[in-house]
Amino acid sequence: MSANKPDRENVGLAPDDEAWQAIVACDAAYNDRFRYAVRTTGIFCRPSCRSRAPKRDNVSVYPDAARALEAGYRPCKRCRPSDTKLPDDEWVGQMTDYIDRCYDEPITLDRLAELYRGSPYHLHRVFKRIAGMTPVEYVQRIRVARAQERLADTELAMSDIARAVGFGSVPYFITVFKQRVGTTPSEYRRQHRRSIYAEVTE
Repeated sequence: MSANKPDRENVGLAPDDEAWQAIVACDAAYNDRFRYAVRTTGIFCRPSCRSRAPKRDNVSVYPDAARALEAGYRPCKRCRPSDTKLPDDEWVGQMTDYIDRCYDEPITLDRLAELYRGSPYHLHRVFKRIAGMTPVEYVQRIRVARAQERLADTELAMSDIARAVGFGSVPYFITVFKQRVGTTPSEYRRQHRRSIYAEVTE
């Protein structure tokens, strides 16, 4: 089992109505009764965690932090459900894993701060220190890399590729791609096709 991914065979229990209401209400009275984990982010929290409630279908309930840790979840950095501080490199690792998986979804600094329980300013500062780039730069790098794969291996239109890798518009996609690669997507595709043709005919 990967250290950053929940164990799919140890999914805990679905929250009953009482547990769910405690999560929604951030009720600290339940902190000694259970921890809840969110499968889409791979982290777990105290019931009192001050964050927007996740989708109920993505939540699993564990009797304590040890069980959630055994299932492969990481403790929330904000509410510290295991009473220990999550190392910054693991915290950033959670975020990069999420971006690697969900690069085609809307990802903003505020969205990451909401998912990974930290202020946008602190998250931005720690992410840049650990990853060597800002969260936005990391998202762009992953999206451009996925676009390069599609440009090289498919005949998809630019608009389809831009949408598939998470860019909201073709002009923005072209601008970011050229900044990171040094050519436009169309030029990149032509160069790659010429390279393949040369290899085949040699």
